[in-house]
Amino acid sequence: MSVFNSISYKNIARRPGRTIILVLLSALLCFSVTGGSLAITGLKEGLMSLRSRLGADVMVVPYAATTKTNFSNMILQGNPGYFYMDRSILDKIKDMEGIKEISEQYFLASAKAGCCSAKLQIIGFDPETDFTIKPWVKESYDGKLGKFEMLVGNDLNAFAGDTLTFYGKVCTVKGKLKKTGTYLDTAVYLSIASVKELLKSAEETGMVTNNNGDPDKLTSCILINVADGYTPLDVMSEINIKTRGVEAIQTQDMISGVAGQLESASRIISVLIIAIWLLAILILILAFTMIANERKKEFAILRVLGSSRKMVAGIILKEALMVNFIGSVLGAFAAIVAVLLVGEVSLTTFDLPFLLPGADKVALLALITVAASVAAGCLASSLSALKTSKIDTALILREGN
Repeated sequence: MSVFNSISYKNIARRPGRTIILVLLSALLCFSVTGGSLAITGLKEGLMSLRSRLGADVMVVPYAATTKTNFSNMILQGNPGYFYMDRSILDKIKDMEGIKEISEQYFLASAKAGCCSAKLQIIGFDPETDFTIKPWVKESYDGKLGKFEMLVGNDLNAFAGDTLTFYGKVCTVKGKLKKTGTYLDTAVYLSIASVKELLKSAEETGMVTNNNGDPDKLTSCILINVADGYTPLDVMSEINIKTRGVEAIQTQDMISGVAGQLESASRIISVLIIAIWLLAILILILAFTMIANERKKEFAILRVLGSSRKMVAGIILKEALMVNFIGSVLGAFAAIVAVLLVGEVSLTTFDLPFLLPGADKVALLALITVAASVAAGCLASSLSALKTSKIDTALILREGN
């Protein structure tokens, strides 16, 4: 028998108002589970991406920079900004014990570019010594960056072969990086030499007034990986004691703050999921019970016409299956759309890294939550189905008279 010719389908089609309410309840159940699960997954993926992109044990920056309120977000997530210190500090630090790898980066916040509606973070790195950006770069571009050649973040509307103009200099895009779930998705990466040329051009054209001195004698950040047998704390303490005007920071300490925020957000989302899940199931149980009580005479007539108790219970369960399936699919779809939007909100409003997994993982998670929601809805209806299958047919029909 076709589904559309079944008694169960005709019953739900005959009562559109009741059906819509049940579909919405099922959608709410699946929406909360799918949306919450995706939100938690996106936050955790964002944190993992942040850890992998930072890639250094210790970071050395000007002391004055650490007093800025946006310092952490700028370093960890690429909020547009810049600061400088004397480059001679690099020569002084690199000879200290316990340092395995050391490299520098140079920051510059650009004016608006043709690819975007906001300032960009321009990051210059040293291709010869870099150990944080190159591993990431290899995922999308395995060549070398020449003068005014760059890699762009995933959210920028620019692709390999395109050109962007910064401070009067035309820069060529050589590759597009994978999404990170942070503001680094709107950053651009060039060699330090190219970035310093951009700064000089900006000064010459009057677009930027640099009061920090000669760009060739400045750097923004020094990244360090410690050697075997040493700890980041050992190197950090040595630098802070022997070098004035700078602050050595253990990157893990910076990430722990973000991790704490993500843990709190995940905990709140989990509690909300459980609360909404329990409330939705309770409402579904009450709704199916009330509907079953209203239809007692209908089920009694089916029993008189020869339907077994199992068949009557089956009709109720099939109705619940159809309604919950439709509602769960709609709820899962709405949740995916909502999380895509909320992900951007979490990044711009709360400065939390957010990165959804691949489409295959999202689809798998949606299928699992749809199945769980349908099962929960059918479980809620099974109580009324069991009770209805045991009704006293003669008594119900006499009540009707």
